[in-house]
Amino acid sequence: MTTRLSTGVPGLDELLGGGLFPGTTTAIVGGSGLGKTQFALQFLNAGLAQENRRGFLLDLTARGDSQNHFQYAKSLFDWFMTSQDPAKLFDPDEFFAKLASGERCAADYFQAFPYSGRRVTKRDLDEDDWREWKCELAKRLDSTVAFIYQNFAQGARRLVVDGIEPVERQGDSIQFEMLEYVDQQIVKKESPWVARDLFRQNFAKYREQIEANSYNSEDVAAILSYTARETSLEALIEKPLEEGDYFAQANTVIYLGKVRDGMKFRRALYVLKHRGGACSDDIVPYEIDDNGVRVAN
Repeated sequence: MTTRLSTGVPGLDELLGGGLFPGTTTAIVGGSGLGKTQFALQFLNAGLAQENRRGFLLDLTARGDSQNHFQYAKSLFDWFMTSQDPAKLFDPDEFFAKLASGERCAADYFQAFPYSGRRVTKRDLDEDDWREWKCELAKRLDSTVAFIYQNFAQGARRLVVDGIEPVERQGDSIQFEMLEYVDQQIVKKESPWVARDLFRQNFAKYREQIEANSYNSEDVAAILSYTARETSLEALIEKPLEEGDYFAQANTVIYLGKVRDGMKFRRALYVLKHRGGACSDDIVPYEIDDNGVRVAN
């Protein structure tokens, strides 16, 4: 029997028949202020108990750390997240030396586009700026591959991709272009192929060390956190996932939104799909407190 990965959210694993499946992608979709960041950090922190290693976070926002990842990690789990310097180049000798010594060699957090205040969709940019962003994407891919590979090679099995902003057409977004590459060409690719992408002409030189620190992509899982325009849960549910929607490919899709309860609104979630496991049709209330997100009793 496949060992599920706990979401870290009290009460949610039971709704999912035991948790999330390794080797799959989960989409968390909801408006601002509905707990997506807490949800993501709880999933990453749950790795400490289950795999003896917290997960790590790739932030695709182009507007700074608006999700307050560092503050939430510290207040929820006393976790002082480390950040990868986007200007630091990957050094294979340093990486393998740290691995051999047991020293931590991978950061918890990496912001792929560290430019506050800039939009990343074709619709918002003129032709020259769009070409500039496309060139920037190519530069950022190398450091992103290095960040993810180092974490997986050192034992992490959980990745969250956060900061994905709403767009009219996903194909016009640099964020979605990066997201697709990360999901298809890094997370779901076997370790040797990711290493080839990272080490390139130096692959043969480091082959022995690469093979000694390989990992199985079927053991890892990713959560993709998407900020929807809709805050109403009903509106999210009524808006079907279209064939071209990237999240339609995810194994599990969970909507977070608001529902009316008399004269007030409550937060609630709905599991749109969960391939291979239990998938309740219920709309389930949840709460956010000082300990994060939890499914309401």
